[in-house]
Formats: sequence, C-alpha cells, structure tokens
Amino acid sequence: MPKTRNKLPLLAQAVGSMLDRDLRTLERELEAYPDERDLWREVPGLPNAGGTLALHLTGNIQHYFGHHLGKSGYVRNRPAEFSRRDVSRAELLDEVNAARAAVQAAMANLSESQLEQDFPEVITGSQVLTGEYMVHLLAHFTYHLGQLDSHRRLVTGRAVGVGAVSPSELSSARKVDQR
Repeated sequence: MPKTRNKLPLLAQAVGSMLDRDLRTLERELEAYPDERDLWREVPGLPNAGGTLALHLTGNIQHYFGHHLGKSGYVRNRPAEFSRRDVSRAELLDEVNAARAAVQAAMANLSESQLEQDFPEVITGSQVLTGEYMVHLLAHFTYHLGQLDSHRRLVTGRAVGVGAVSPSELSSARKVDQR
C-alpha cells in the first residue's frame, strides 16, 4: 500500500497496511530459503511445509479480499493449497504479488458501511461483520507467517530473521528525530 493517507475508513486502512507489510514479509521469507527445495521439506511435528503455507496464505487473501471485496473473479482451490508440491519459488512470489494486488483492489472502494455489513460469505456456519472478519484474516495471516518463519529456520538451520512485522513498514510510519 502506498505511504499516503487516503479516504478509507481507518480500520480498512490499518488492515490493508498491515496485510501489505506481512505480504512483503512473506516475500522476504520465501527468498530467505537458500535452496528452494527446502520450501517443501517436511519437518516432524510441523503440519505444513513453507511452500504449503505460502500457497494457503496467498490463496486465502486472493479469495477473501480479491474475490469477495475486490470482485476480482479469483476462483479458489483450497484443497490444492495443501496438496500441491514443488511449486517454484518464482511462482510462489507471483502469488504473493497477486495477493498484494488483491488487497489493494479490495481497499480501493471499501466504505465504512461495508465494514458494518455482513461479510458476503458464510464462514463456518456463521455470519460475521466484514470489518471484524478483515481483522480475523489479518490475524490468521500473521499466525501462519510465524509458522513459515519457524519452518524456514528449522530446515535451513539459520536463526536470522527477515525483519518480520515491523511497525516501521506501516503506511503511517514516519521517521522521528529522537535526539
């Protein structure tokens, strides 16, 4: 998301900014695997490989933000998010870019009244408000992003982080002279 303020409701602006930051973090995580085969390495005790998590995260965002809020026409194949293997890093990065575009498109015309209406899809048998569901989707994304970070550190043996979830990457962040 651009580093300018716009007329989006504050909640939507904040969620959009944080999702964009977290999608950029996902990109850095994927690039931090020295050998892209490690993206698909299974680790005892972890339910998903890094590549699986990347497919799930980008599919989830493209479905809920792109399809439902941005009217992108994206058609989700959730089972494939968990069954596909050996997808190249380049293709995963393309999916990250598509997810970023989906968030931007969704935020382009979102109104305060939409945030207060029911989300256009029934979620696990429940109807939830769009604004609350957007916050849930952000929390879901960050939860799995942490899993991917742990997977990368385990399979590569490298404890170095990628600068995840930094407040300085938020759209409202401004440098302050602290002298």
